[in-house]
Amino acid sequence: MDNDVKQISQEDLEELRTAFNKIDIDNSGYVSDFELQELFREASLSIPGYKVREIAERFITGDTNKDEKISFEEFVVIYQDVRSKEVRETFRKTITRKDGICSFGGTSGLSSVGTQHSYSDEEKVAFVNWINKALANDPDCQHIIPMDPNTDSLFTSVKDGILLCKMVNHSQKDTIDERVINTKKRTMFNMTENLILALNSASAIGCMVVNLDAQDMIAGTPHLVLGLLWQIIKIGLFSNIEIASNEALIALLGEGEDLEQLMSLSPEELLLRWVNYHLKAADCNPIKNFSDDIKDSRAYFHLLNEIAPTGEDDKPQVIIDMSGLDEEDDLKRAELMLKQAARIDCRQFVSPQDVVSGNQKLNLAFVANLFNMHPALKKPANNAIDLTSIEGETQDKTLRNWMNSLGISPRVNHLYNDLIDGLVILQLYEKIGVTVDWKKVNRPPYPALAGKMKKLENCNYVVELGKKEAKLSLVGIGGDNINEGNPKHTLSLVWQLMRRYTLKVLSDIGDGEKINDQTIIDWVNTQLQNGQKQSTISNFKDSLISTSIPVIDLIDTIATGAIRKEMVKTEDLSDEDKANNAKYAISMARKIGAKVYALPEDLVEVNQKMVMTVFACLMGRGLKK
Repeated sequence: MDNDVKQISQEDLEELRTAFNKIDIDNSGYVSDFELQELFREASLSIPGYKVREIAERFITGDTNKDEKISFEEFVVIYQDVRSKEVRETFRKTITRKDGICSFGGTSGLSSVGTQHSYSDEEKVAFVNWINKALANDPDCQHIIPMDPNTDSLFTSVKDGILLCKMVNHSQKDTIDERVINTKKRTMFNMTENLILALNSASAIGCMVVNLDAQDMIAGTPHLVLGLLWQIIKIGLFSNIEIASNEALIALLGEGEDLEQLMSLSPEELLLRWVNYHLKAADCNPIKNFSDDIKDSRAYFHLLNEIAPTGEDDKPQVIIDMSGLDEEDDLKRAELMLKQAARIDCRQFVSPQDVVSGNQKLNLAFVANLFNMHPALKKPANNAIDLTSIEGETQDKTLRNWMNSLGISPRVNHLYNDLIDGLVILQLYEKIGVTVDWKKVNRPPYPALAGKMKKLENCNYVVELGKKEAKLSLVGIGGDNINEGNPKHTLSLVWQLMRRYTLKVLSDIGDGEKINDQTIIDWVNTQLQNGQKQSTISNFKDSLISTSIPVIDLIDTIATGAIRKEMVKTEDLSDEDKANNAKYAISMARKIGAKVYALPEDLVEVNQKMVMTVFACLMGRGLKK
């Protein structure tokens, strides 16, 4: 340990000691592992949160005195390891299997190097079966579908990117213009293009892919493949479990509860309430989770009996056989229950063993699929409910997806209700380079009586930082506006953060050069002129943008030969032509490596704010050449 400390200069050592003392506020000589990120920040070393968590996990595993506290000397060694990147060399790849769990160490530089990872064979089998069903009739997937769930074929099947692109579209229809997918020639270049398209499109629908790249998928790194697929599948399963897209969920309103309270629930919470809604109708006890409370399959039997088709809506009646409730063996009872689920085409995600073991992830997926197939809900005819407050704007979903793709925790399900304690916004501040003093921040769980005040204090800090440090335009916006979930004020703040984040990424690429709207417009027009294109833009409201031709021309100058001219309509454009051009433009932008969050309709409608982000992302991609 002493030898390691001597390898660092005295000046650097003093700076590290100063940083350490700032975090060690009680002068104990130690900091905790959860304070490590703040300590790195004080030491002027910017490390992503997921990397810090991995470092902390490695430290705890190798902590010789097992006190899970970090001394100054230990921090110096950790600091040196990170700076020298020697930590990448210290973990050997090993693969072991035990009880259906596969473990291995070491992955690519963009993923979680040096940590021990594991994945569940049960989850692999469940995902393979789901994908086989989803893509069974897709002519572009016949070379990989059906996959054998009992082998590791899934990890090689993602290599060409086609499966991932198709699953993104299965979860969020038309996210990718399938004309853009390379389905014929599967050269390494074409496969990499597909994977870049898939990853950028997954990010656009709210998947966190910041620690993934195409090489991870080509390598078929198991935990990364399964992690990405679970995100994609989950987004698809949950897409209809929000009131904005499914007003029938209003039937789940509790007595004395208002719509805002229901809208604040996550999809997981709504699913639990949905199950209990039907269990109540069956005169059964409610469940509290999708693990311990469902292990005996009894709740599932009663749920299936309540939601099975009754012969209405052109669906043949299905009478659930409830005799399985008399079976004494849990595993046999689970199998009998799943046979009934199969009769309504819902035997997906779980095996009898998954039910009995209480595998929460797979049981959650099983229930979500039940809901999507047979919700058995009717929107109440209650004129007293104000439906105007239901979030349904496309821009709201775009902003949620952007935040979630950055790894914000907890996940944002509702743009306004999920931001009322300020924690999400403070994380976004860090993404744009604003330093947050987390000692000033109240964290959950909040006290029952003083909870609202604690959240308001956070929101006041949000506004204070926004004005003083981030220099945002927050005229007329106070902490109480954010705390109350005021749509106008919250939307204004988040829009500014997305804009600032986009420009920061551009500035970082351009070695710190200050970027504004005119800088982007000038760059776009220069590229178009140099590429001998006829199109130009005067601003981000230019009506020509509705045709998507300036975007398509710009893509063609950045990646010469990428655009297939026969795909683009340039004259006498109908509304359908404009929509098709926009779909092609957005997908092509993602395919060449631009992480675009905008939707095709943003181009067609010339949504000024989102149009700016499209051109900014393409400028970033162009500068990277």
